[in-house]
Amino acid sequence: MRDPVPVLDFELDLLAVPKAVPDLRRTLSAHPYGPHPDVHLCVSELLSNVIRHLGEGTPVTVRLTTAPGRIRVAVTDPDPRAWPLLRRAGGDDETGRGLALLDAVSLRWGVEQGPDSKTVWCELGEG
Repeated sequence: MRDPVPVLDFELDLLAVPKAVPDLRRTLSAHPYGPHPDVHLCVSELLSNVIRHLGEGTPVTVRLTTAPGRIRVAVTDPDPRAWPLLRRAGGDDETGRGLALLDAVSLRWGVEQGPDSKTVWCELGEG
């Protein structure tokens, strides 16, 4: 039996700027996902990584898709070369915990490379 085809529930093109992070969380709160804290955390971390590593104003596409029991959060940016790396932040480090948080709350995550973009994604349980 084949896995059900995921359904695209949300897609938004935006510029990755600091103000977009809380705005996107507010937008998602009004969506059927409601106040799903792990979705908000993952969207915030993925968008913040683009701002930090590619720069403010980078155009991105945010997508949320669902399949039975799963929500997939994906952020696509225009740099296929800058891949995120899971690192262990030290106790005094002010940065470097975003992917560790994403890794801790998600069922799985990864990166898909396109010819002129990449998509960083994670899957969460619906509960």
